[in-house]
Amino acid sequence: MFRRTFWFTAGAAAGVWATTKVNRKLRQLTPEHLAAQAANKAIEAGHRVKDFALDVRAGMVQREAELGEALGIAEPPGRGLPAQRRLAALDRGPENLKHDEKHYGMLDNKHSYNRNEDH
Repeated sequence: MFRRTFWFTAGAAAGVWATTKVNRKLRQLTPEHLAAQAANKAIEAGHRVKDFALDVRAGMVQREAELGEALGIAEPPGRGLPAQRRLAALDRGPENLKHDEKHYGMLDNKHSYNRNEDH
């Protein structure tokens, strides 16, 4: 009697364990989970690339300093990378408008242009 009870309990436990395992695996194969997993991997790869780029940049600065010291070249204080320029497209003066925006008033939305009216 105890032997049958033991095997019945062992079989039930194995069935619950297998069902849980299969359901967990099926949830991992849903499109939503796969998309989330791919997004997480892409973000992780992006962080690795960013860290690599920062390491390379730090190494470049260090090596340039070493070469400058070895060659006796001092960097002038005002010399370096130029300040980032402001894009002309951000200046919304009339001289910077595109052709369509000048003629059809696309920026201020006072007039809408309908191409079908021309025909």
